[in-house]
Amino acid sequence: MIAIMQDELRSINPPGKEIQARLELLGWNQTDLAEVLEVPNSVVSALVSGRRSISIDLDRALAAAFGDKVGYWLKLETEFSLFAAEAGGLANTDQVARRAKIYMRGPIREMQRRGWIRQTSTIEELESEVSAFFGPALSVATRRSYIDVQLTPAQDAWCHRAHQMATALQVAPYEESKLSSAEAELRRLAAYVSETKRVSKVLASYGIRFVVVEPVAGAKIDGAAFWLNDRAPVIAISTRFDRIDAFWFTVMHEFSHIKNGDSLSVDNEIVSESGAPTHTDDSHEARANLEAAGLLIPREEIDSFVRRMGPLYSKDRIVQFAHRVKIHPGIIVGQLQHRGEVAYSMHRDLLVKCRSNVIDTALTDGWGKTITPGVL
Repeated sequence: MIAIMQDELRSINPPGKEIQARLELLGWNQTDLAEVLEVPNSVVSALVSGRRSISIDLDRALAAAFGDKVGYWLKLETEFSLFAAEAGGLANTDQVARRAKIYMRGPIREMQRRGWIRQTSTIEELESEVSAFFGPALSVATRRSYIDVQLTPAQDAWCHRAHQMATALQVAPYEESKLSSAEAELRRLAAYVSETKRVSKVLASYGIRFVVVEPVAGAKIDGAAFWLNDRAPVIAISTRFDRIDAFWFTVMHEFSHIKNGDSLSVDNEIVSESGAPTHTDDSHEARANLEAAGLLIPREEIDSFVRRMGPLYSKDRIVQFAHRVKIHPGIIVGQLQHRGEVAYSMHRDLLVKCRSNVIDTALTDGWGKTITPGVL
């Protein structure tokens, strides 16, 4: 008799409401059902009020009490839950999807912490902030050799911040014909750690913008080279390794990309944890590695030093060689490490720190330096 009423009773009601309707049809109260099911009154009360969901055991017991098939009450519970989610939770699930899409775009919390985007109270405001930060895709100069760069969200955010900062810099007009002079002047700075303060000024005098952006968590990024337009090259570095060899190798690596007209290069882990250059199979990156090493120490010079001194590279010999070729001895140590001539634990005292010198004069975001919100 009760089963005849099932379709009418089910409708879109919660299981508890249908239980109450069944009790009224039978002339039972909640205590009667509790005694039939052999459960405390509080269990039935919780079921009727919706404070307790239908378990497998309760499904079987209710089916036996009301003459239903096993699984009926579980199915009713599931259908109502789905209906409630669709009817009452649609806006919430839509916001979850929208928020997930935003968080896939970049490291949102870190971007907010570092002041790249504002803290917001609504999803609409957050969408607006993220959209404004990333804007269109990174612009690269036309008529430049193309490099296929697949950026992670963290790398993309880092590059966009570097791009923002670079647009705020005023530099001399860029002339490709003067790159050889720029190269020579940079090379002269590499002899002394104190001269790293002048890197940004020298590059600016040749029309190359230079910015320092602390890497985003999870993005082991060392540097990038890109163009604001055909006449506006940019070198961005992270200085994540505070060693003179790593700094100069990264700068010269990115300078090589500019010199060769590469449109966009984002260099992830071109320097290893030891601070020495890493190997790569990519032709553009391999070329930049070779050119960077050669710009700092001519290949024939380092080859000759290795033949004459290896495998006994004393500190005195390294310093003497550094004086002769007019380069900081730490850069020689870095190249010897890369060649496998000396262990990474050797001559660490020559790998001096230089980050504080660099960020003292360069436009910097991170490493304890902040840029006033709204300036960029």
